[in-house]
Amino acid sequence: MPPVYRPFSGRRPTRAVRIGTTAVGGSHPIRVQSMLTSDTMNTQACVDETLGLVAAGCEIVRITAPTVQDAKNLKAIRETLRGRGCTVPLVADIHFKPEAALEAARWVDKVRINPGNFADSKKFNVREYTDAEYAAEIERIRDRFHPFVQLCRDRGVAMRIGTNHGSLSDRIMNRYGDTPLGMVESALEFARLARESDYHDLVFSMKASNPKVMIEAYRLLVARLDDEGSDWNYPIHLGVTEAGDSDDGRIKSAIGIGSLLADGIGDTIRVSLTEDSVHEIPVAQALVALAEKRHPQEADAIGLPFEPFSFERRASEKIVVGGVPTGGDQIVRVAIRQAAYEKLTGQLAALGDFQPEIVHEQAGILEVDPREDEEVRLANSSPVARLVTIPDTCDLDIIPAFRRLATRLDPRHPILLKDAFQSRGSGGLENLLAAATSIGSLLCDGIGDAILVQGEAAPEQSLRLAYNILQAAGVRIFKTDYVACPSCGRTLFNLQETTTRIKEATLHLKGVKIAVMGCIVNGPGEMADADFGYVGGAPGKVNLYVGKTPVKFHIPEQEAVERLVDLIRDHGRWFDPPALSA
Repeated sequence: MPPVYRPFSGRRPTRAVRIGTTAVGGSHPIRVQSMLTSDTMNTQACVDETLGLVAAGCEIVRITAPTVQDAKNLKAIRETLRGRGCTVPLVADIHFKPEAALEAARWVDKVRINPGNFADSKKFNVREYTDAEYAAEIERIRDRFHPFVQLCRDRGVAMRIGTNHGSLSDRIMNRYGDTPLGMVESALEFARLARESDYHDLVFSMKASNPKVMIEAYRLLVARLDDEGSDWNYPIHLGVTEAGDSDDGRIKSAIGIGSLLADGIGDTIRVSLTEDSVHEIPVAQALVALAEKRHPQEADAIGLPFEPFSFERRASEKIVVGGVPTGGDQIVRVAIRQAAYEKLTGQLAALGDFQPEIVHEQAGILEVDPREDEEVRLANSSPVARLVTIPDTCDLDIIPAFRRLATRLDPRHPILLKDAFQSRGSGGLENLLAAATSIGSLLCDGIGDAILVQGEAAPEQSLRLAYNILQAAGVRIFKTDYVACPSCGRTLFNLQETTTRIKEATLHLKGVKIAVMGCIVNGPGEMADADFGYVGGAPGKVNLYVGKTPVKFHIPEQEAVERLVDLIRDHGRWFDPPALSA
């Protein structure tokens, strides 16, 4: 029987897992965490950065430990912090080396392992595994994993089994593909091995740079945990990896993290920005605050109007709205209110790509409250398809309101999404995150043929926000798309400076997707759907990729951006930026 996913009326019930002086899950609040960007061997830099994060409100701090030597230095970092009176829980981030995990577990409160590379090296090999060969691989992993599990159990150290879309093992890839199912199966294999030792201090995560993939993987994980039994009620850590920087990174994070928090999923979160890590904390705190403001969702006997584990856009008829083709196979359109449109008169040319396409009051939009049977009946009996939305008088939360509308509305009618039923004013982080969460979540559900951002009162800003949400949700690409990882101790170049230089050179390449990765841990996999990749291969050296295939190696960092441009040009994707008008 296939797994079943339903949003939780409140927060998903989980067991509490203690992490040093704090705990996640159970009745504890949603915890905010971040990761150090400093070199793990630089004790003072790590201590200073940790203290800055804690001062900003970070509740759990993660530190990369790529080698045994790095893991040993966690002792000095911990002792220095404790000597300064800082008791924040410390988490070691492990890739590839079980020996580093064993050393780290002696000094930290939690260890994050990636089942895709804890005991495997990813080579993108294509082969068929027989059941016997697959079982032999699991036995090999058991031999390497059990000593670490037993040490964590004996010392009271928690563990996060953190799957990344970009680093699934060849064994998982060949059996399940590069899919949410593969991500979930990878984590469950390791969880079953941990439970063999009666170890239960587990937290799960399912990270991806694509919000759709990330949302689908977490939904499937929760459904599978429920199927496994009531004692599989482990806490969940949420994150969109390689989200990027500036508004784009915040919007993408809000779509992935905010949508799951709105469904009651998530006990701890990290917003991964290509910025100094301290800037991640207010974004994460704001997402938690928005989730806490939402009303518990009403149970809806008619179920969800979308397939929760794979993306498919809701079907509708193509109609013409105010002269603009909408619905059906058309791109998702951007609407604006009449009053906002009038304020922009004479400024439209200066807005560039951020153009209003539908004026709400001129479009003959039908308003339907999805709770009112007669309104739904009249809409469904209309002889022609109409663009339908929900009236601003509705007092439901946005996401469940539009899901209910999509469930009850005849599928031939396109739907206009709103981010809010009233303005929140102009500007501010909360406006941006709330709009991205509400509209972005529904777009990732496959719902929506047009969108209206009206929570943001400033007309120009509302249009920019609308288009940026469409881009981040992957439903309408109107500018260069970047996948950029947050910096950490593994990073082999300055990510912020490099990302800025790459953007300066390529920002005009509409429709081209470029990945900027600090190292090879998640790079080749996470950027698999990127057109081109810029990846740290060694200190001061960069490897360039086309898709997930490396094509240029060990390029000096000072030449690498220019060589990236040459690579884009060689593949016919380059065009010169438009000349600036005098």
